[in-house]
Amino acid sequence: MPHYHSLGKVPRKRHTQFRKPDGTLYSEQLFSTEGFSSNSSLLYHTHPPTKIIRTEEPVNVAPVAASSNILKHRSFKGFKIAPEDDYIKSRKTVLFNNDVQLTLAAPKKGLADNVFYKNADTDEILFIHEGTGTLKTQYGQIKFGYGDYVVVPRGTIYQVVFDSEDNRLLIIESFSPVTFPKRYLSKYGQLLENSPFCERDIRQPQDLETIDQQGEFLVQVKKKGFLYPIWYGHHPFDVIGWDGCEYPYALSIHDFEPITGRVHQPPPVHQTFDAHNFVVCSFVPRLYDYHPQSIPAPYNHSNIDSDEVLYYVDGDFMSRKHVERGMITLHPAGIPHGPHPGTVEKSIGKTETKELAVMVDTFHPLILTKEGLGIEDDTYIYSWIE
Repeated sequence: MPHYHSLGKVPRKRHTQFRKPDGTLYSEQLFSTEGFSSNSSLLYHTHPPTKIIRTEEPVNVAPVAASSNILKHRSFKGFKIAPEDDYIKSRKTVLFNNDVQLTLAAPKKGLADNVFYKNADTDEILFIHEGTGTLKTQYGQIKFGYGDYVVVPRGTIYQVVFDSEDNRLLIIESFSPVTFPKRYLSKYGQLLENSPFCERDIRQPQDLETIDQQGEFLVQVKKKGFLYPIWYGHHPFDVIGWDGCEYPYALSIHDFEPITGRVHQPPPVHQTFDAHNFVVCSFVPRLYDYHPQSIPAPYNHSNIDSDEVLYYVDGDFMSRKHVERGMITLHPAGIPHGPHPGTVEKSIGKTETKELAVMVDTFHPLILTKEGLGIEDDTYIYSWIE
């Protein structure tokens, strides 16, 4: 939920005549993910954004459930997802429900010059675990690297360009708008002083490039679990200017300022993003609790209301054993979980942690996919046995 931004040329008043040097009109487009009742942007195209020249039959890309067992602690070796050349094909959903899909990707390359991607179902949070590159959109470009959350509103046409073949992404696909927690915001939308990040940390699109090019351009549109190939007669990035409050942006996990206390703080202090029926949290290097009798390790908790997913990025995790980079744990609602045996006593006296992780808590059960089953460590459920 970033603030007002503008790039390029726009008319002084919206919905008024805005003409090219040759006297013809630019094409105005309203972009909003909740009709006319929420944030929006206005884009001004060199060509109407409606010129479809042909379509092809859709391909089913919906996640396939592999198990109906929703009451089992699970662990996945995320880096076992094999790299693939194509960005779209590299995306493998591991867990899903009606609110969110958790996807891993190891793309060697982005997309061809004339190929683009649009997710018409979900907002996307691209968490960059390994690799650097550029997100290219109609709004301009965003450079990204290790630890970045790149938030892409649904319906955004984009390309990703990677600087090398070594890339690892966690992609959180939200069927509702991704926002900042309301408790971080003033009633007018400004991030408050108690927020763990502020507007200065938000990286907006820059370097708007207007590409006035005719030809054949493929936009792969994801809708209701299908990928629809739609061909346009001009380059989608033909925007001469835009303004508004709905656009992609980046926020680095390294800019998240942790909230600490004298005793162990509950997970909501780590919250970064909000959505319908799930939240996203950031665990970052921080000082431990400073009460003289404090126990830094988290206490056992009941998990009655939410499934808890942790994606381990880097560092040491004092409450877990045998953690590796890219590992995912799922602790489902309905059965308690907590620190592994021996880790509570071991944590006493420690003053800080270097852990880095992304957590997703969902308020409806997550379903395991076939891709998830293929990278599961089936012994994890027994890891609390002494």
